[in-house]
Amino acid sequence: MSETVIESPLPLPDLSTKSARVQWVMDELERLYPVVPVPLDHTDPYTLLVAVLLSAQCTDERVNQITPALFARADNPKHMRNVPVDEVREIIRPCGLSPQKSKAIVRLSEILMDEHGGEVPQDMEALERLPGVGHKTASVVMSQAFGVPAFPVDTHIHRLMYRWNFTNGKNVEQTERDAKRLFPKDRWNKLHLQIIFYGREYSPARSPKRDRDFITRTIGRKSEIAKLK
Repeated sequence: MSETVIESPLPLPDLSTKSARVQWVMDELERLYPVVPVPLDHTDPYTLLVAVLLSAQCTDERVNQITPALFARADNPKHMRNVPVDEVREIIRPCGLSPQKSKAIVRLSEILMDEHGGEVPQDMEALERLPGVGHKTASVVMSQAFGVPAFPVDTHIHRLMYRWNFTNGKNVEQTERDAKRLFPKDRWNKLHLQIIFYGREYSPARSPKRDRDFITRTIGRKSEIAKLK
């Protein structure tokens, strides 16, 4: 028994130009996800920073299961810097990469206290200098904690930007440049989450379904449409 074919209820516009396809994707994602909650549970920039660091090669769901115990032990850099690394490692072990992540959490907490007055800096370069914090993590914090326009590219966004023929898929840096070029800056913070939600719900990495993935089916590159089952 086949699944019901998912179609947009909106009239399909002329999609002959890339700008029209970009606008259509934005319209459809806004229709599907008018409200986009931040996937990682947090209470302030510091707890978001730690949660995003933990999410490397770990699902958001697993991170949200781990952080309550971690933040019950210490939910600010003043207290976290004094927690033994071995104790942090044991708490976060289910997230994977716990030796590296535990050292980074304690060390960045020390740096926040010593160099930033105990506050998470609202500055991309300062964030990227923190242990365990790469460009994507810094972008998420700037976007979701401070509301500064950023376009963090995760595996879902990298995959869908390629499937939709909005980037050549060379690397995540190129995908980020293309996303920032194609999409209006005032939409970046919401849109990157909308794309993630669409990827999880309609366009997974493995065995995407033609009946469900209506955006790829409609505007995707031919090689990706051919892969729809």
